Amino acid sequence: MTGTISRRRVLSTIAALPAASLLVGWSDSANAQQSVSPPASSGDVDMAKLLEPGVLEDKVEGAEDAPVTVVEYASMTCGHCANFHKNTYPALKEKYIDTGKVRFIMREFPFDPRAEAAFMLARCSDGKYFAMIDVLFKQQDNWARAQDASGALLQIAKLGGFTQESFTACLTNQELLDDVRSVRNRAAEEFGVDATPTFFIDGKKYSGAMSIEEMSAIIDPLL
Repeated sequence: MTGTISRRRVLSTIAALPAASLLVGWSDSANAQQSVSPPASSGDVDMAKLLEPGVLEDKVEGAEDAPVTVVEYASMTCGHCANFHKNTYPALKEKYIDTGKVRFIMREFPFDPRAEAAFMLARCSDGKYFAMIDVLFKQQDNWARAQDASGALLQIAKLGGFTQESFTACLTNQELLDDVRSVRNRAAEEFGVDATPTFFIDGKKYSGAMSIEEMSAIIDPLL
């Protein structure tokens, strides 16, 4: 269930890459009727500290006063993250977010330059962050593993209203890249995130993609 990626080697490799480099050098569940036990938590976190504002404004879906808060750290090139957003997130949104039971916060934890670029495009998408995230996860195989990732991302970005000029401006924005990396580094240093996806649900840490049944088993007792 869990897709754990060693972060020290990967993060040390990409930490020095400037924003401009993102444009070059890219080559190549359980049945709903069954009773599901909640997954074991892998730790606790001070939720108030977790929810303190960072360098980038949190991207949030759901009611501000929802009784349960879910924070996800994801990488856009992570296959487990894509599977969660394609297979579990729609049901989570319908059952809990849209009904005012869950406030969902998405945070960036990119493991490579392509993931950084994808998050930057979502941040530059004029209020379409979650829509862009959704498309990028659904099309992950078409850009994350493409020989010409920049060209593949540009085609997706154009569907979201980008031009060649705005696409290039976004991916060469060093301040934005630094901020995305700051979100990732804070998660690693302060909250022990070392795998994607990682979820924090009312102070409990869960590593790995979960089914809607597993998430329900965690969320329902908190409502």
